Amino acid sequence: MDSFQKRKQDVLSKLDKSHIGKWDEKIAELCDKINSLENYYTTSSCSGRIILMIDAEKKGKDLFVFVSHDKVSFEELKNELSLALDKNLKVKFKLEPCIIHINCKTLEDAEKICDKGKLAGWKKSGIIGMKNGITVELNSTEKLEFPIIRNKKILVDDDFLKIAVDEANKKLEKVWVKIEKLEGMIK
Repeated sequence: MDSFQKRKQDVLSKLDKSHIGKWDEKIAELCDKINSLENYYTTSSCSGRIILMIDAEKKGKDLFVFVSHDKVSFEELKNELSLALDKNLKVKFKLEPCIIHINCKTLEDAEKICDKGKLAGWKKSGIIGMKNGITVELNSTEKLEFPIIRNKKILVDDDFLKIAVDEANKKLEKVWVKIEKLEGMIK
């Protein structure tokens, strides 16, 4: 077994370290398909998510107030905001797009997967590292982010929040289409 295959085996045998402890359902088939290919394996992925998170300078433990990898309703988000109000936190609303990190055996393999990602609409795609093999990041561009709680007060009115929820849900649907499109391109 060559060193790439050994790393692939080691990475894919480890427990999932994400906060949900498993692949998002909407990206699991794409990851399985990539991992079934001899010259590729995934190291992390997200199918897109709507989150309320503590507005902090550095990443750390317990930053997420609310996370959904599915569309959310206005009522659901309003309820989560009400729960967060009592904690006197600075909170921001975010929609994050789909993202996937793939280790590739060769530069040619990396170029092929980047090209497929771009054709499928993952516009921010490229090589991001070469320390432990060639790591490609495929990242979509649908984003939404704004401060939503300060000093125990929701900063936006219900009309704005309804628009934000609608926009976030539409953007999630777009990223899910891109996941399916890329999955269809991988053979």
